Amino acid sequence: MKTKSNFAMTVVAATLILSLSACSNLTTRNKNTIIGASIGAAAGAVLTGGSGIGTAGGAAIGGVIGHQVGKYK
Repeated sequence: MKTKSNFAMTVVAATLILSLSACSNLTTRNKNTIIGASIGAAAGAVLTGGSGIGTAGGAAIGGVIGHQVGKYK
């Protein structure tokens, strides 16, 4: 189980780094959505022991939260 979790975290970290490098022309809201999805995926992977469903669910929830951040400022 530990190996799955480590692998999932590595994939999430690599995805986050690659997505942030491509964010030069994105709006702040889009950047927040990507960051939220990445953090949510990492949290979902950790909390569910590397489950794919947990990782995807975390990414979805994190993406929604990231999208909503700063909406009402």
